[in-house]
Amino acid sequence: MRNWRKDLTIAAVVLVAALVVSQAFRINKINPQVRSDISAAPEISVLLRRACYNCHSSETVWPWYSNVAPVSWLIASDVSEGRSLLNFSDWGTYVPDLKIKKLRKIAEEVAGGDMPPWYYNTLHPEARLSEAERAQIRTWSEAELTHLGQK
Repeated sequence: MRNWRKDLTIAAVVLVAALVVSQAFRINKINPQVRSDISAAPEISVLLRRACYNCHSSETVWPWYSNVAPVSWLIASDVSEGRSLLNFSDWGTYVPDLKIKKLRKIAEEVAGGDMPPWYYNTLHPEARLSEAERAQIRTWSEAELTHLGQK
């Protein structure tokens, strides 16, 4: 019969060694250039910057824990995916049909409480949106759709 303490010690040493080695694999935290930022009323711009820009722009503010693997890998993956789905820093380069799709998705995700995601809000309480703020973003999105001839 093996000694469970010895097995536990070996497992702990392996885990610590893996965590130390993982620190050698750094993420790229250089933000791309802002090409054409979204133009919105100041009150909407403040909401979008507070709740969305860390993942959906080229202006990500990387928190201290983004220096610690493997958490850094998850953050980099979320930011990469967020930017690929919607990047406010490229908004002006989007063709009207793409803007229409993005605006509809913004209204749906924000009004439904899916954005920002709960796990992001846990670490970033300042990103939480009240129901009134969600309604403001939805109203803005609908006004933009009307401006693009889609309402």
